[in-house]
Amino acid sequence: MLDRRKFLQVASAGTATFALAACNGATEPAAEGEQPAEDEQPAEPVALRAVALKGPTAMGLVRFMSEVDNGNLADNDYSFQIVASPDEVTPLIAKGEVDIAAVPANLASVLYNKTEKGVRAIAINTLGVLYICELGDAVHSVSDLKGKTIYASGKGSTPEYGLAYVLEKNGLVVGTDVQIEWKSEHAECVQALAASSGPAVAMLPQPFVTTAQAQNDQIRVALDLTEEWDAVQTGDEQSSMITGVAIVRSAFADESPAAVDAFLDHYADSVDFVNDDVEAAAKLVGDYDIVPAQVAQKAIPECNIVCITGDEMAEKLAGYLDVLAEQNPKAVGGSVPGDDFYYGA
Repeated sequence: MLDRRKFLQVASAGTATFALAACNGATEPAAEGEQPAEDEQPAEPVALRAVALKGPTAMGLVRFMSEVDNGNLADNDYSFQIVASPDEVTPLIAKGEVDIAAVPANLASVLYNKTEKGVRAIAINTLGVLYICELGDAVHSVSDLKGKTIYASGKGSTPEYGLAYVLEKNGLVVGTDVQIEWKSEHAECVQALAASSGPAVAMLPQPFVTTAQAQNDQIRVALDLTEEWDAVQTGDEQSSMITGVAIVRSAFADESPAAVDAFLDHYADSVDFVNDDVEAAAKLVGDYDIVPAQVAQKAIPECNIVCITGDEMAEKLAGYLDVLAEQNPKAVGGSVPGDDFYYGA
């Protein structure tokens, strides 16, 4: 199957925005009195249940969700839920209670192995969004983190392994040189950082960086972990930090490929809208109680919300998972997925 969408990426100020374009070809209508060929019959609507995490993955879906709620999309019976933690997503996928889920990139690989190829990646939806923030002015390089405690959320998923990789490549050992105090949700890290009366450091994704700064304007972004990741790449094999992907249950993809393709089309349109009309998108983000609208308006340009599918997805995601597997095979569920993991590639 060919990639249905061109690459879209919106990064921080100064980064170009690329247009998304559908690759659907038009079908000639049947002549009057003729019945359409069997393979031209429209697909029957199916129920498609999706779940996303509070943050950039859910933010990229807001236009899609709004169109469904307003009754403007009737090609399938879409339903959405937004949860706070990846731990809430895993059982939903394992029990077959959702069909498509937005999850941390490494968790997609873990689920692929745990469910014996029961899921496939359909899109990269978020590139690097992790930042080291501090209440103070002591951290200006990764080496400055030595001897410090970092508040963080996402243990066992992309944030933990991304941070450990950057620290390791800079000669720092977690548990020896740097301590990490794990919280169950990013919001708890924001609270711990904002409430600190002295120097404090936290690893936060957008839009929680903006939320923290709204609570305490003395909080500063000290390090961009995507930039630090890129800085330690050497040799011919280059990788990029990937935060989140969308996965589909393999059984659902086999049974309803047209519904998966339609979902990707609507998802890409939604991402396009969010990046092109930040003000309107921010209002929807607030309406869906993901983060307040004023926070979303500042955060969206820094969230690297994308919809990368097909071969482009496979190349970028495979490279990222290879890095994690070399660091810790458990990070990807024991082994990197095979080619059948990448839907549409």
